[in-house]
Amino acid sequence: MMTAAREHHTVPLSVLLKRESANERVEKPEILYGQACQSKKGEDFTLLKTECQRIVGDGITSYSVFGLFDGHNGSAAAIYTKENLLNNVIAAMPSDLNRDEWVAALPRALVAGFVKTDKDFQQRARTSGTTVTFAVIEGLVITVASVGDSRCILESAEGDLYYLSADHRLECNEEERERITASGGEVGRLNTGGGAEIGPLRCWPGGLCLSRSIGDVDVGEYIVPVPYVKQIKLSTGGGRLIISSDGVWDALSEEVALDCCRGLPVEAAAAQIVKEAVQVKGLRDDTTCIVIDIVPPEKPAAPLPPPKKLGRGVFKSMFRKKSPEYSSQIDKEYLEPDVVEELFEEGSAMLSERLDTKYPICKMFKLFKCAVCQVEIKPDEGFSIHVGSSDYGKLHPWDGPFLCSSCQEKKEAMEGKRPPGERHSSDSD
Repeated sequence: MMTAAREHHTVPLSVLLKRESANERVEKPEILYGQACQSKKGEDFTLLKTECQRIVGDGITSYSVFGLFDGHNGSAAAIYTKENLLNNVIAAMPSDLNRDEWVAALPRALVAGFVKTDKDFQQRARTSGTTVTFAVIEGLVITVASVGDSRCILESAEGDLYYLSADHRLECNEEERERITASGGEVGRLNTGGGAEIGPLRCWPGGLCLSRSIGDVDVGEYIVPVPYVKQIKLSTGGGRLIISSDGVWDALSEEVALDCCRGLPVEAAAAQIVKEAVQVKGLRDDTTCIVIDIVPPEKPAAPLPPPKKLGRGVFKSMFRKKSPEYSSQIDKEYLEPDVVEELFEEGSAMLSERLDTKYPICKMFKLFKCAVCQVEIKPDEGFSIHVGSSDYGKLHPWDGPFLCSSCQEKKEAMEGKRPPGERHSSDSD
């Protein structure tokens, strides 16, 4: 029988911290990556960064970032975005979040980071633009934000294909065509005279084939930098990510890209995909590929048997939303089916829908900082993100997040509510 003295013994803090560290490490996979490129214009750039730290110096809270930036009309926008996007995303993340909160806040921080990067670059009055496919891997959680027509796909360890990015080509995206025309832009093909139209659908003025990008200040504010964001959690089997520019996807289907590199190590896999794409259509464009293998360490077998393999055509049925009661405790993870899970997905171009109040404002956005550019705002100078939305009448004046006058101006221009260049009266002082 345990004595009273022993009943009062407590676990030392150092032991608790070690247990917490062990829990962090259970889902920390090995990240293997490789890239390959055949250059035609020299406008594709990549960012490959592992061992980034949520908490600097602890050696545990690490995540990886992989980005592909396919420039057009010059390389300035692609280079600027490569150098600044990650910092802008992290600046939109509070520093006092635990792991689960950090993962939950990341989709909104990505939106803020993309918009700030675009806004800052456009102020430089450079006319180039870039697509962006940007993947953040934290443990088994993959978050992908994308604008443009580069793509990111995942093949899970179970052999299923998942699309983690959206295609913002006007030719294949009816919703984006409708959004642009509603915002004041025009969509049509190149007119060669005499009524003849050729080529893909483009946005006018400017003639861009895409509806979303970073940069492109000369095209119009309705070409927006607001990314499609998808966040999933891998099964414990891991998987393979492929991020490629349109030079690959114009030549190969997703299935062919996966099949041609199956079984190859990452560097050889990336090279093989690029080789196959160039063989099909020749080197007509920059052709770039990043291959990332997510290889979790061995863990004790879960009490539930592994799920039956599903066909690729029904992969959407595998996705399911997390319940609000979800806990990150390792014992509860063992009670859940070991399948790929969807945590978040949103593609709206409206900032009022992307920087909403579902995540607590006190943690996601500091009360008197702009939700996009993080500049400090005086209490009487901020604009609620909900100004002009259908729900604004149901909200209080202090309901945030808030924008500074400059970011509010950009928001209105992107939504077609105010011509670009027309400024708030407060800006003219």
